[in-house]
Amino acid sequence: MIKRCCLLFGLMIAISGIAYASDPNLMNPADVRAGMKGFGMTVFQGSKPERFEVEILGVLDGFANPKQKIVIAKLSGGQVDKTGVFAGMSGSPVYIDGKLLGAVAYAFPFAKEPIAGIQPIQNMISVVEQGTEQTPVNSNTPSSFNTLMGYAVTPSSPGANVNPLGARAVSGVNAFNNNGQAIIPIATPVTFSGVPQSVIEMFGDDLRKLGIQPVAGLGGSSSASSAMVKYDDTTLAPGSSVNVQLVRGDFNFDAAGTVTYRDGERIYAFGHPFLASGSTAWPMSESSVITVVANLNNSFKLAVGGNLVGSINQDRSTTVFGKLGEQPKMIPMRLNVRTSRNKVETYNYEMINDPFLTPILMRIAMIAAIGATERQLGQQTVKVNGRIAIKGQPEVLLDSTFALPSNAALFATLGVEKPLAALLNSGFEGIDVQNIEVNITSSDVRSNGTLSRLWVDKIEAQRGDKIEIQAFARKDNGAEFVERIPFEIPHDAPLGQLMILVGDGASIAQAEARAGIGADFVPKDLGQLIRAINKIKRNNKLYLKVLRSDNGAIVGNEEMPGLPPSVLMTLNSERTSGGYTPLSVMTVAERELPPSQFLITGQEVILINIVK
Repeated sequence: MIKRCCLLFGLMIAISGIAYASDPNLMNPADVRAGMKGFGMTVFQGSKPERFEVEILGVLDGFANPKQKIVIAKLSGGQVDKTGVFAGMSGSPVYIDGKLLGAVAYAFPFAKEPIAGIQPIQNMISVVEQGTEQTPVNSNTPSSFNTLMGYAVTPSSPGANVNPLGARAVSGVNAFNNNGQAIIPIATPVTFSGVPQSVIEMFGDDLRKLGIQPVAGLGGSSSASSAMVKYDDTTLAPGSSVNVQLVRGDFNFDAAGTVTYRDGERIYAFGHPFLASGSTAWPMSESSVITVVANLNNSFKLAVGGNLVGSINQDRSTTVFGKLGEQPKMIPMRLNVRTSRNKVETYNYEMINDPFLTPILMRIAMIAAIGATERQLGQQTVKVNGRIAIKGQPEVLLDSTFALPSNAALFATLGVEKPLAALLNSGFEGIDVQNIEVNITSSDVRSNGTLSRLWVDKIEAQRGDKIEIQAFARKDNGAEFVERIPFEIPHDAPLGQLMILVGDGASIAQAEARAGIGADFVPKDLGQLIRAINKIKRNNKLYLKVLRSDNGAIVGNEEMPGLPPSVLMTLNSERTSGGYTPLSVMTVAERELPPSQFLITGQEVILINIVK
């Protein structure tokens, strides 16, 4: 089987090479010599490509892998003498002797002259041909629930140094750490329209590590359901500016590049990966360039998106590839923000469907929406509720509250991002997110307190007795409040000691994790994952949990109390290994308490004795 796959792979490369060699309009990099001169095409302003000059300096073998090479060239003319190699120039086609050599794709950070690396068109075409046989993004590889819910990074404390893009950003290219002595992909400018500079800077360092040059405050809103326009022979011609639309509507996030080659409805651009996402489904639009900003650090293209003309289908190591006439499915989102002055602002937009990018894009837009009307510093309480609608499945319910001295909005967005990231990264096929609706309520006061103690009206009780539990909470100003909790001792409660635990959802969840409840179970299907997400205890609710000592187990995230030794031995057999977690403490009763006057955090424990 392996031999057969290798033969097929080799045949695909051979066929691609024959097609490449037979096309008289494409130049083989093996024919390139130092001193050759040619020209390139790119857009400096508007939508019409302009010419710049190219002089070949040599060929770099073994880059980016032993089987590839790139061409090193010096650029001049046009506006290049002023701007140098700029972000957004990626994909600009270069022609030698009337043949297409490839795309301007690489640069040297801080270089004094516009020296670029040209990605041969051969590499761009062949990687797409190979990529058509690759596995789709989703797979059935199981992941534990804890792993899925931990996908989004949670700041450890207000003001913490958050890495918003997670571990993937660490592996990105950082031009500032190589002193300019490396050739790297030209940065991709991403315009964040509707997002203030302060929010962009929250994510800026991590975006730049991914090769993204963030640009804030340009352009305006567009329709969240932009209709596809018909394309013709002039649409996305080589040298034209092309945009990858990540978000569109009241917010617009557009990644800008340049078209290298058009073959019918097939579009090759960038000459390097955008994010190396593999198979994709991102909107592809025409683009208009406002100007190229010459910058001592990194010149960049200011571009605004235009007509939707197709779909970006692949984001590979040597190219970003799209097809004209195809329309990708987006995720609609409606965001309602009730401000501290009791005014409601509504934002409608849609996002790409991507396991890595979508949760991050949603977080940026949410923080921008909250920041547009609410303060960024000082005490604040932010409440979040909403739903994620998935075709053929129950809705994922969202509900959380954060009352903090600062960064409440950042924390609140994680309450939406984590469930969405867990769904998109679960590996289950056929996840069709129909829409997301989120309601944000913000206030300029910190309405919270801490659970300080528990009291019960009797420390000994019989089965069936009714007792009253009082939970005392103290606000920051010293005022003390009490929550009265009536509770009936279950008729099947064991004799002996019962542990009564009262706490907020986060505290109870930590206690359950220490006891092994719900630890690392693997959802069998999408429905089980959604049910588990909806069962997560909320940080804005108090919970009563009554525990007893017992032999039991957790199977499939469900507690099974009072199991006899024979059953436990069966669960522990080789045939069922990994399917259960043994427990010495089991839940007798559990209840979500009515909403409190303010957010209460912490947990307290008290013991009572059950007698005959």
